[in-house]
Amino acid sequence: MPSSSQADSPPASMPRLLHPLMGCDLVTLLRVLGANGGVPPRCWPHAGLAIATALGRLPFTALESFWVARQRRRTPNLPPPLFIVGHWRSGTTFLYEILCQSPQFAYVSPFATGLPWEFLTLGRVLRPWLERALPSDRFIDSMQVLPHSPQEDEIGLANMQPLSFYHGLYFPSRLRQNFDAGIFFDGCSDRAIAHWQEIAALFFEKLQYEQPGKQLLIKNPVYTARVALLRQMYPGAKFIHIYRNPYIVFQSTRNFYTALFKELALQPFAAAPVDTLILESYPRMMTALLEDTQGLPPDQFIELRFETFEADPLAAIAQIYQQLELEGFAAARPNFAAYLEANQRYRKNRYQFPQADNDRVGEYWQVFCDRWNYQPPV
Repeated sequence: MPSSSQADSPPASMPRLLHPLMGCDLVTLLRVLGANGGVPPRCWPHAGLAIATALGRLPFTALESFWVARQRRRTPNLPPPLFIVGHWRSGTTFLYEILCQSPQFAYVSPFATGLPWEFLTLGRVLRPWLERALPSDRFIDSMQVLPHSPQEDEIGLANMQPLSFYHGLYFPSRLRQNFDAGIFFDGCSDRAIAHWQEIAALFFEKLQYEQPGKQLLIKNPVYTARVALLRQMYPGAKFIHIYRNPYIVFQSTRNFYTALFKELALQPFAAAPVDTLILESYPRMMTALLEDTQGLPPDQFIELRFETFEADPLAAIAQIYQQLELEGFAAARPNFAAYLEANQRYRKNRYQFPQADNDRVGEYWQVFCDRWNYQPPV
């Protein structure tokens, strides 16, 4: 059973019992628990349930691995993915949701996120139950979650190997270590990075088996710092970078961590150094993106200002299709318009902008505020 070393300082709120770690394979789960100091007794049921489900899924894990190996031998090379990148809370989800309305794209479903090893087999069997277990909306805002809602791949990948910033959200005592390794591969061996690549490629491959004949569309802010690595894996991949006012991004990202800690942390999180983490990581991610995309031709990389996109989404989507030389905009346009019509009442979170926070954003991020011509909101 996991360590009880933190029994005297339980989490401020109880995380959900049906925790994302329930989708882990047993080896990854035990490695993650061991590397992050275990959980206090209050969260032993969460760890125990995750271990039990990992054991119970073993036959389906083996079955799906066998099926994928056979499928690989009879499937031609798959088309390179289209990636949406940008810092958290920059509009990546809104863009992803709209683009996924086109039937030309394959994407990550909630079931692939929750059962990354078995979504092609066990996921289909359990689909009715899993649909009832989905939350009504996302933890961090009021965006609705449906069985077909596109998801990031990060939680799924965090259940398949140990390199993910999500493990820092689950285990805040190792927040910085997990974040730096999960975003920038700090301290990671070449073997560990190669293993991440192997697992990511497997997950992408399975998504395209699930949705054959479509181009894979992936949204993950983590990949803002990994464009060069993804280009090595998929030389023909295309990238959309969406950026937003950094002063808003800071406040919204702080809210993002607070909300996810309350839902997912299996250890105390009150002292987690969130502000410093956000302030220091943003310029590293943006600098990596600028370096990795330098020299990319226009048909492989486009940048999009969130405020411009929000003002006229259809025009922005048309620009993306045109510049990246994607086919199918005219056919998908009614789907995009219908989604926008159905979600026109969605209201974003609103934030205050204390001068002290604005000063810190300017101190750390001024070069990017100047690059994109942003000022503190009034």
